[in-house]
Amino acid sequence: MKQYPADFRDRLLRAIDAGLARAEAARAFGVAERTIQRWQRRRRETGGVAPAPRPGRPPRIGPADLPALAARLRAAPDATLAEHREAWAAERGARVSAATMSRAVRRLGWTVKKSR
Repeated sequence: MKQYPADFRDRLLRAIDAGLARAEAARAFGVAERTIQRWQRRRRETGGVAPAPRPGRPPRIGPADLPALAARLRAAPDATLAEHREAWAAERGARVSAATMSRAVRRLGWTVKKSR
């Protein structure tokens, strides 16, 4: 589930500060009242309403690596996922799982369907 951006949260809380009831704001902005309560508490405690960073480790093939992967896919469009993994390990020195490679390929909008 995507997080609400900080500007959306700020707009909603400004509307409440201007006198809009929490229940009305919840209906108007399409969020739960409990969510509004959490955002108000966060603003009180931290002074801001920016979303917290998502937990988990960064992807093995991150956004900075995607142009290199795209070039690799264009160079060998009919290669299998296993062949792309082997080439990635040879070029970058980082072995990745089939699932990691598949997610990165899908993130670029490529499919694994091969031409006939």
